[in-house]
Amino acid sequence: MSATMEHVIDVTDETFESVVVEGSKERPVVVDLWAAWCGPCKTLGPMLEKIAGERGGDFLLAKVDVDANAVGQALLQAVQSQGIPTVVAFRDGSPVSMFIGAYPEQELNRFVDSIMPSEADLEADQAEAELEAGDLDGAEAGFRDALEKDPDNKDAALGLARVLLARGAVDEARPLATKHLPDPEAERIHAEIEVGEWASEPLTGGLTAAKRLAAQGSWREALDGMIGALTEDRDAARQAMITVFAVLGDDDELVAEYRRKLAAALF
Repeated sequence: MSATMEHVIDVTDETFESVVVEGSKERPVVVDLWAAWCGPCKTLGPMLEKIAGERGGDFLLAKVDVDANAVGQALLQAVQSQGIPTVVAFRDGSPVSMFIGAYPEQELNRFVDSIMPSEADLEADQAEAELEAGDLDGAEAGFRDALEKDPDNKDAALGLARVLLARGAVDEARPLATKHLPDPEAERIHAEIEVGEWASEPLTGGLTAAKRLAAQGSWREALDGMIGALTEDRDAARQAMITVFAVLGDDDELVAEYRRKLAAALF
């Protein structure tokens, strides 16, 4: 297999999710939407393949025949393109940039440059690895270095916010998360801060008692209390449950269970 073809793959309806969406969480994926009858595609495609080979795996080129794969048509609609060739770049599971038409090679290289991780991105990735390994000091230093290079770097800001929460530095963590709302991870961090503050709310009824249980990490007992408090203050109890759901995350079994209970109680 040539070096170029190692970094170029034909994607189908069955493989799009794993190759493009999941794959872009590891490295950028450039999706080339093409068809056999498209003249400009025959010019653009080989240039993209050449660049993919020259970049040596910095990004993956995923080629989608829009006539043979419904996912190609769906992506065209999603990015509001009515023509091919259309090229869509994915990072971290989502589209981040695109263009329509056959560009010259110099412009293609500029496009690829624009989607590559920056120095701040790379430092944030390294800091994230240190955080996962339990090195809070190393992670904090790395996230702060990344933010010095790029104050708007979302991953560095949210990573640092997680470190600060682990240290109990809530006041410093809060603005880092708030800046990036409504990003799902920012919402989770923001919700975690809110739940932590419930521990100091005055005890005035069933809902505040349930909130205190949540602040202690007694999630099931807290959610049961919030279900019971729907008759006390419907809107506040519902919002409290949504906040707990954000902290626990969609994959938590309690979230699925109590979403059903909340829907049954409300409707």
